[in-house]
Amino acid sequence: MATPSASSSSSSSNIMLAIFEKKTTSVELYRPLRNYIAFNYSEREAQNLEDDLQTLKQYRADLERSPDPTPSARRDLLQNYFKALCLVETRFPISPDKDHVNTVTFTWFDAFKPKQKAAQQNIHLEKAAVLFNLGAVYSQIGLTYDRATVDGRRLASHAFIAAAGAFAYLRDNAATKAAIGGGATVDVGVECAGMLERLMLAQAQESVFENTIAKGSTPGVCAKISRQVGLYYEEALAALNVAPLNQHFDKGWISHVQLKAVLFYAEACYRYSLELHEKEEIAEEIARLRSAVSAITESKKSAKGAPAQLLDAISKLEVNINRNLERAMKENDRVYLMRVPSPSSLPPLPAFSMVKSMAMSEVLDASKEKMFASLVPDSSAKALSRYTEMVDDVIRTQAEKLQQASELTRVRLKEMDLPDSILALEGNFTLPTELKEDVEAVQISGGPAGLEAELQQLRDLRRVNQEMLVQIEELLQKEAREDAQFRGQFGTRWTRPQSSTLTKNLQDRLNRFAANLKQAAESDGRIERSVREHSALMSILDRRPIESALPSLARPIMSLDANEDAVVGALKQSLRQLETLGAQRAGLEDMLKEMKRKDDILPKLMTSTGSYEDLFRKEISKYDRISEDIAHNIEAQEQLLLQIQHLVRNVTSRFKLP
Repeated sequence: MATPSASSSSSSSNIMLAIFEKKTTSVELYRPLRNYIAFNYSEREAQNLEDDLQTLKQYRADLERSPDPTPSARRDLLQNYFKALCLVETRFPISPDKDHVNTVTFTWFDAFKPKQKAAQQNIHLEKAAVLFNLGAVYSQIGLTYDRATVDGRRLASHAFIAAAGAFAYLRDNAATKAAIGGGATVDVGVECAGMLERLMLAQAQESVFENTIAKGSTPGVCAKISRQVGLYYEEALAALNVAPLNQHFDKGWISHVQLKAVLFYAEACYRYSLELHEKEEIAEEIARLRSAVSAITESKKSAKGAPAQLLDAISKLEVNINRNLERAMKENDRVYLMRVPSPSSLPPLPAFSMVKSMAMSEVLDASKEKMFASLVPDSSAKALSRYTEMVDDVIRTQAEKLQQASELTRVRLKEMDLPDSILALEGNFTLPTELKEDVEAVQISGGPAGLEAELQQLRDLRRVNQEMLVQIEELLQKEAREDAQFRGQFGTRWTRPQSSTLTKNLQDRLNRFAANLKQAAESDGRIERSVREHSALMSILDRRPIESALPSLARPIMSLDANEDAVVGALKQSLRQLETLGAQRAGLEDMLKEMKRKDDILPKLMTSTGSYEDLFRKEISKYDRISEDIAHNIEAQEQLLLQIQHLVRNVTSRFKLP
């Protein structure tokens, strides 16, 4: 698992670790999954998904074969297969249950102790193993680069960062599930994944340190970066020294990590002491160098099984440290005469990390994959419906706020006679189009004088209707008298129904007509009185153009305040700002509709293996920003309306109607 790699740095260990992939046995996925589709959906659906089933089958077959000679191709296979597994997990329940896919068993061997293996009838071990192998392949890619060059060291660092990301993703998303799913080997456990993440970060930071040395950075910078390399190795070593890892790795592994931790601690002391020497802080320089010598001496006692290159690097560094220590001690004895502090009393060396684990969530995101897209389990459909209701509630609430804000603006401005009063003040007020059309229609029909002719026509029509009513009443009365006469004359021989029965409907309609005429007469009377009472005011409708009859605000004869124009200007500016806020609200409403239109979380639901509620909270938070913008817009409008109200009071106190 350890592979040598060249380096130009004089302080480099020249050797880094790559992880071997886990081995597996062959698994038949095609037939069980196809049978499940045909039984639970339809044979037609199974036929439609034939290509997806064949692709999944090919991924697994390629995984089972010996690793591809090109690590990058192996990496792509592992990433594609993992995303396919995410899609399989949400559509095919794999378990011993009789209603599930119960004929699939995944078997994987431990990468560090190949005789140990685990087998599970669920997908969790499979996903954990694929993630482990992805991290392993990335570590192998890191060793393919020529670390004798600047670009080689940079690319190697990036590969180790990706490996750290894969192991971190394994630890956080799959290790625990694999353990619960029926037992798993140690290599895919939380502890091992965490240790491997720190190891890969150490090697990534080490590559950065090599480039830092190569470009001649200051001793202080080199010391900080070197110390962080040591810290990463120390964290990996701490995990290796406790259960369950302390009985799982051979001594060569532990010796490698331990010596690397010591090497880069001593390197940091050495680089830091160079900076101290320049500052003539000789006493601390001596203490730091002594601490480095002590650490190296102690590490050699348990260095059995460590690579020769690594021991050689430590020996070379030890020579440099002892040389500088001897020089510093002589200078202190002859010149400075400072008291050398105990190494244990010194503060920790400063450290600075230049690397962090790659975020693999986007790299391994399966939500955009189309495989098995037509299979939507009932649970996912119900979850989507629930989320849609949440979105609709947000949209409805925010849309109501926007509409209420616009209506409030309209009402408040109407109460303050705005913007009409400003237009009147400037003398360029015009009637609204609809009102002007109504006025012109009145003028065309004869103006106020024409109303008298209309009223006379109403009186004539009322008289004609009244005469018709009297005539009909007389005819009905005549018919009733004649019926009574014939009954008296012919007695029982007059068999026709009584007149009151035959004319009941006519009499009822006549009564309603009489009531309507009475109500119309009262209405006509009110109209005539209203016309007489407002005849003087309506006379302005004869003015042409009608705008000449409109009142206007007049400035006072003498102004005692020179700020009148400024007040009016501020009011106009506030109205423009209010108009801008209104336009923003229209834009926000359109944005809400567009966000809802594009908000399709079904692919994420279909690849999510965690809590739906957690996913809902994350997705619905997309609307937080626009909700805040709406709240800010409404708050700004309220403040602006208060400001306008204050300005209106100032304006009305300075101007009057003539």
